[in-house]
Amino acid sequence: MAEVAALYTGTFDPLTHGHADVIRQAARLCGRLIVAIGVHPGKKPVFEAQERADMIRACGAPLVVGTGCLLEVVTFDGLAVEAARQHGATLLVRGLRDGTDFDYEMQMAGMNGTMAPEITTVFLPSSPGLRHITGTLVRQIAAMGGDVSAFAPPLVTQALAARFARG
Repeated sequence: MAEVAALYTGTFDPLTHGHADVIRQAARLCGRLIVAIGVHPGKKPVFEAQERADMIRACGAPLVVGTGCLLEVVTFDGLAVEAARQHGATLLVRGLRDGTDFDYEMQMAGMNGTMAPEITTVFLPSSPGLRHITGTLVRQIAAMGGDVSAFAPPLVTQALAARFARG
């Protein structure tokens, strides 16, 4: 499988245990996993792209140990299929939490399959104990001073606490 490259896209603002679960699962399917951080001018993230990339590298590295998978972190600002082509990925990895995610992701897979038939979308279900976690809720809880340690890796939890402590 070393020849297979997969692209996992998202904003990762912040990286959650759910994202980490998908990275862990995807690393067993490919020889190279490219985590691609979507950077869009209209959005105001909590963390800059470089901060998110650093957190993904630090938290993701232990997840791929022993899998034979190389973890890369990049940014992109266009279509996921174009980012996949640019990085030589033939798989698009998408995590699924529930039926709502499935319906949306099926539509996206259909659109992406039409635009890039050489790229296959692979769905990875969230582990049961992680299905309720969303980056949006983690950001909201952290912004209100709540403890998000059950939802994000310690490095991310600390970064969120520091970010929101500054105001």
